[in-house]
Amino acid sequence: MEFSKCIIIFSLFSIIFFTFSAANSASVEENFLQCLSMQSQSSIAISEAIYTSSNTSFSSVLQSYVRNLRFATPTTLKPLVIVAAKHESHVQATVICSKKFGLQIRIRSGGHDYDGLSYVSNVPFVILDMFNLRSINISLTDETAWVQAGATVGEVYYKIAEASKIHGFPAGVCPTLGVGGHFSGGGYGNMMRKFGLSVDNIVDAHIVDVQGRILDRKSMEEDLFWAIRGGGAASFCVILSWKIKLVQVPETVTVFRVVKTLEQGATDLVAKWQQVAADKLDQDLFIRLIINAVNGSEDGEKTVKVSFVAMFLGQTEKLLSLMKQSFPELGIQKKDCFEMRWVQSVLFWFGQPIGTPLEVLLNRIPKSQVSLKRKSDYVQEPIPKTGLESIWKLMIELGEVGMQWNPYGGIMSEIPVTETPFPHRAGNIFKIQYSANWNQPGIEVTNRYLNLTRTFYEVMTPYVSKNPREAFLNYRDIDIGSNTNGTYEEGKIYGIKYFKNNFDRLVRVKTSVDPDNFFTYEQSIPISPS
Repeated sequence: MEFSKCIIIFSLFSIIFFTFSAANSASVEENFLQCLSMQSQSSIAISEAIYTSSNTSFSSVLQSYVRNLRFATPTTLKPLVIVAAKHESHVQATVICSKKFGLQIRIRSGGHDYDGLSYVSNVPFVILDMFNLRSINISLTDETAWVQAGATVGEVYYKIAEASKIHGFPAGVCPTLGVGGHFSGGGYGNMMRKFGLSVDNIVDAHIVDVQGRILDRKSMEEDLFWAIRGGGAASFCVILSWKIKLVQVPETVTVFRVVKTLEQGATDLVAKWQQVAADKLDQDLFIRLIINAVNGSEDGEKTVKVSFVAMFLGQTEKLLSLMKQSFPELGIQKKDCFEMRWVQSVLFWFGQPIGTPLEVLLNRIPKSQVSLKRKSDYVQEPIPKTGLESIWKLMIELGEVGMQWNPYGGIMSEIPVTETPFPHRAGNIFKIQYSANWNQPGIEVTNRYLNLTRTFYEVMTPYVSKNPREAFLNYRDIDIGSNTNGTYEEGKIYGIKYFKNNFDRLVRVKTSVDPDNFFTYEQSIPISPS
């Protein structure tokens, strides 16, 4: 009898608690919306930018920039409100009102955060969607461009190509990347050995700070400007726009893609690539390796396929001469090479057929949507052939985890590690991206692929950087640490891996500009311990 009474009392308490929680949430949402209306100062009404769960288009707006289907499930927590800002004042209002009512902000430019941290949270939150703010203004007079945070790199490349045949910008080869997050995490692409990262070519920015003020480089001061170029701007502010410095490219560049299997000598070629890719090859040449386990020539057999994908800032004749001098073993011939404009090479690297119209760069939705997991590593000593053979064996056993090896060297070895928060400069031969994609739904399938990726990562431990085991912020990986309590000690676990000795300077900047830690998320920069 007493047990039954306890059950009844507990049930009544649960009903009251959840009713109160729901009512409180509704009250916060209502007050937040009223605040937005009062704070926004624009001819464009902020009501046109607001989506709540009662809007019929709420779900479509939420899902339209989810780039990892792991976070598109019915059980994924949803935001209270989405503010798809149409004016800078909408961004200011969202920051001010979110802070006032204790709501976390998730800032989403293109939705490519690999672990979904730009649109997922475990606490009440608001998504500040930047996709409507995507203007691009090119100035060939001083070779710069102002680019709003919601623009994609594909749109940036297209606009540059419209204005000039001899200009480009060093950033990613995936056209749907949003520049707000891509640039603030470093931003790299196949011109990095010549021109450095995206952040090495940013000269100004407009931001909204924690007080809701719009600041530029001069008014934000140099410490904060330093921090947002590679330190992950979402820890400090909201990026409105970047001023980028365009780089000069030749009218004709050359690309090739050559595939080798283990039976065709891939192991020896990869061993040689490690010896030359960073230090021996001309900085105008970038050769990426894409490595996957595939079916072999015999039924039931597996092998490893290595694709050598290159972009050279010049014509075929010079490329062939350079390859003959530095990497003759790959056997590149004229028939393997394709000449084109730099902007067309982006489409080639994105896997599009030669001759694809440039307008494809304007597509904001990726050509395929999958569930995925990514991880990263840096390699500072060549992996011996015995190590390569062990890696190939593991790839064949696991079957569904691939890698990209991206060479460093060139100007990357000349830029000081303290120039920006991005510290992975001299001393690195190449960076690894581990990747697993899947289409099947269900938590069991998801856990299987996550475990495969983690197993591969652990086995690679002997071959990669140590103390710390370095990681690339743009390849978001929640496995390397998470800040659940907002402490310096927790933040240092992943912060040292992403930023090395630059981490403590980032903490000092964070403490100065956001002392209440409003701009916080699972891998944000923490404030200094009190």
